[in-house]
Amino acid sequence: MRLVGHKGADLIVRGNTVESFKAAVEAGVDTIEFDVIWLRDAELPPEQRAPLMVAHDWEAQAVHPPLPLTEALDAFLESPLDQVEIDLDIKLPGREEELVEALRERGLIDRAMVSTMEMHTLKRVLELEPNLRRGWTYPKAGRDYTRRPWAKPMLQAAIAGMRLQLPGLAAEKLPQFGVFAMWVYHPLVTAKLAGICKRAGVELIAWTVDDERRMRKLVEMGVDGLVSNDPRLFAKLGL
Repeated sequence: MRLVGHKGADLIVRGNTVESFKAAVEAGVDTIEFDVIWLRDAELPPEQRAPLMVAHDWEAQAVHPPLPLTEALDAFLESPLDQVEIDLDIKLPGREEELVEALRERGLIDRAMVSTMEMHTLKRVLELEPNLRRGWTYPKAGRDYTRRPWAKPMLQAAIAGMRLQLPGLAAEKLPQFGVFAMWVYHPLVTAKLAGICKRAGVELIAWTVDDERRMRKLVEMGVDGLVSNDPRLFAKLGL
């Protein structure tokens, strides 16, 4: 079972910080996932582009300045972060060369995975570095509608529909994509999907779960990994 700390350990220490990454390691994770974003300026010359950053969204940077990706990756070269793997969830396509080179310079290719909702990024990373593991994140969504009460009825209907369709979609697409893992929003996970992923030789990782009972159900369904803001829950499951 892959035990993944979301943004580090966001419910222990504010996420997307080196301190949160360390707290996740202390709680027993073997992988830390964080988002990689940047301003939409990929068309500019490299010397004029904003740096790649570790953060959930740009709206929060005024209160909590985002962590530069280079600083985050450097931290994973030192104890205790040198003992875990990392997943970089890429939010925007277009700067894959910079990201791959940052991992390569630090010797982190073998300890890293790149996950994304963007098909262009999956293809480009494969071209740039075949040894860098890739993960398909599903579904593709630009906003977190779970925070909007008015959207709840529509969201529930959409989830029910996607949950029914996803096993067939995975059976069709996973052989084409050739990915190492499929990162799936946990309400969409079913035992049927888990079986399809196993037959395809692909890890099924459920995100983001902060409820012990739900975690147990996902394990029973056959997932290969769990993502949580509170990795202390993993110990309660005996994982």
